[in-house]
Amino acid sequence: MAGVDDLQLAFDTSDLAAELALAHFEAGVSATLKADGTPVTEADRAVERLLRETLSRARPEDAFLGEELGRLGASDRVWILDPIDGTGFFSRGDPNWRIHLALEVQGTTEVAVVTSPALRRCWWATRGGGSFESSWPRDEGKTRRLEVSTTATLADAVLDALDNESRARLPPSAARPPASPLPLVELVRGEIDAFLAEGFHIWDHAPWVLLVEEAGGRFTDRTGGRASDQGGGLYSNAVLHSQLLASLHYPARR
Repeated sequence: MAGVDDLQLAFDTSDLAAELALAHFEAGVSATLKADGTPVTEADRAVERLLRETLSRARPEDAFLGEELGRLGASDRVWILDPIDGTGFFSRGDPNWRIHLALEVQGTTEVAVVTSPALRRCWWATRGGGSFESSWPRDEGKTRRLEVSTTATLADAVLDALDNESRARLPPSAARPPASPLPLVELVRGEIDAFLAEGFHIWDHAPWVLLVEEAGGRFTDRTGGRASDQGGGLYSNAVLHSQLLASLHYPARR
């Protein structure tokens, strides 16, 4: 029951955050640069504060790790928060931004909810419970279970990567899809076969590792493990994964 309760809490909290973020988005905000050169808006901080306050009332013993406000607490249950993933989109009035929320228990992501309020879509997964997509706000009648593709050969594969340098490392025989703001959504829908996403932080990857794995896919970080805090790695369907790892000269998966 704990996992079910945690998922419902994640839904309820994400919905509150989505409403707040959407209000800021519709009003319009400007971005400034943080010390690391990435953009931030007043909405990023306000949404993360709301996420933390709502979750801490329900789970006062849990810890938090967020992009804007850092780490708080010591627990084997950690809520990982990205209040607005895609701040550049957000500040430009482009709807392709998301709210990331994931629960890590003893080092393993157990619950993931990704909400895209401006697109009116939501994606979620629980460990052992599958991956799903629905309209947002969620409607049971508009929910579908997600499955990655079953493409078995690189010659037939459609592969994408985070940037042109990474795309150049992919097998040349594979097709390249048009640039997309939501490639991992396309992966869990089975519309592309793999996505190489090297870079970024745990809050960028934690929910997607679980979503991809529960949709039948695989993820390998750059050390050969499955951790979301190692600067990303390779997401793909299960059939192609080993071939792609070899092509990219990744360490053998541990």
